[in-house]
Amino acid sequence: MKIGYARVSTNDQDTQLQLDALNLVGCERIYEEKQSGAKTDRPELLQCLKSLREGDLLIVWKLDRLGRSLPHLIETVTDLENRQIGFQSLTENIDTTSPTGKLIFHIFGSLAEFERGLIRERVKAGLAAAKKKGKKFGRPDALNETDKTMALAMFNGGATKIDIARHFKVTRQTIYTMLKDYDT
Repeated sequence: MKIGYARVSTNDQDTQLQLDALNLVGCERIYEEKQSGAKTDRPELLQCLKSLREGDLLIVWKLDRLGRSLPHLIETVTDLENRQIGFQSLTENIDTTSPTGKLIFHIFGSLAEFERGLIRERVKAGLAAAKKKGKKFGRPDALNETDKTMALAMFNGGATKIDIARHFKVTRQTIYTMLKDYDT
């Protein structure tokens, strides 16, 4: 039996392209999911894998639809092989029912993991460069510099942190964090 698995990462994305390709190759059943490929505990994938029987063929539109990490891909395909279930990826033309397909699967998996590592390194380098140029990340400060100076003056004048927080309409934690260097 040919079983298909289609996945997109967010609800904004559409699986129609994948479904069309899986239907075109004759999938008798297709499991569809909207979750990140980085997660290994995807309910539809787990149900799909559980439903597969010896002699079946799991088909995906693209290798990264099954998983994003090389260890997870290899673990999944190895499990399928141990259970005498084939695996096919349409875009990369991988079919593990043949020795050549098994080799290609491992090569493509390695390349995908390598590319992901390069992207991660570029993102880290970009963030470091932006930080070096003074770019700030995260939420903006709740208080501007004038308010911080005033809050410090209020604190030094005897106002409680709770009163200062109420005055500026911020949480107490904001005031605690701001004053932590000045608190004795």
